Amino acid sequence: MNTVEYFQQQVRAAAASGQPLCIRGGGTKDWYGGAPAGAILDTRAHAGIVDYEPTELVITARCGTPLAEIEAALAERNQMLAFEPPHFGPHATLGGVIAGGLCGPRRATSGAARDFVLGATLLDGRGDVLAFGGRVMKNVAGYDVSRMLAGSLGTLGVLLEVSVKVLPRPFAETTLRFACSEIEALRRLNVWGGQPLPISASAWVDGALALRLSGAEAAVDAAVRSLSGEVMPEPDAFWHALREQRTAFFDGDSALWRLSVPSTTGALVLGGAQMIEWGGAQRWLRADGDAGTAQAIRRTAQACGGHATLFRGGDKSAGVFQPLAPALARIHARMKDAFDPAHIFNPGRMYP
Repeated sequence: MNTVEYFQQQVRAAAASGQPLCIRGGGTKDWYGGAPAGAILDTRAHAGIVDYEPTELVITARCGTPLAEIEAALAERNQMLAFEPPHFGPHATLGGVIAGGLCGPRRATSGAARDFVLGATLLDGRGDVLAFGGRVMKNVAGYDVSRMLAGSLGTLGVLLEVSVKVLPRPFAETTLRFACSEIEALRRLNVWGGQPLPISASAWVDGALALRLSGAEAAVDAAVRSLSGEVMPEPDAFWHALREQRTAFFDGDSALWRLSVPSTTGALVLGGAQMIEWGGAQRWLRADGDAGTAQAIRRTAQACGGHATLFRGGDKSAGVFQPLAPALARIHARMKDAFDPAHIFNPGRMYP
């Protein structure tokens, strides 16, 4: 019996008995979303790179393939996953990366994880294997289900295989540092965002703004001369630590909130330490408090045209993700019913 047949057997048995299944790879993101529940369906046995065409900028691999293996194969051809997915541990898998939908510092300029998903093979709640998309960009007719799986936290099915677009590594990279206030950092980011600068990442924290420039060597050099910041030593270590949330800002046990807002949003007064990424579009907030605090944070994000997620720690009883509007909640429910009619996959990881 191969791994897919084994997964089918487990899914059909769970659907028949009503036993929930916890779809799990390396477990590096168990803390994200609602608490995992159900019998564990370990995907790591279903691993391996199925196809990699460097000239076509596409890699296809099974869900249990270690993320480190994917990145090593790409590095040999001077390519990368442009959305810089965080690992959060040595056992991260490709399936977990797509199911989590989390992105690193380059996301604001390269795009989100879902933007790089070209096709996917899914095992649904009936035990049927479904294929969506393909291995090229122009392959979608009707609903783009493969991209919808990104960020679904395994609530729609077992992601068996995925094809992902990759990009070449930039020829040159330099990180500049500027000492400035939050308001000044936001002003500069919005001004620079309207200019032809090769910005690939930004982060403001503790009174300093870090700006990564990536691209052709001439373009990076010209931007460095134009911006006149302080060149940061060992920038790769800084951005890696930021991606993996190992910087001092992420230390401690207080609740960590992630606010997604328009990049033009001004400084937010929320009563906790903040860090700003993605040109102003992502705000990290350390703020403990009761349900009233959570509601205030979400109201503030919503008033700005965004949303707030209780990313790590804190009291999750009031929900991790921003409550959905009624119409959108109905769409979510219908999609869940269509792919997982017995509601056995990762119950409660996104919404009750």
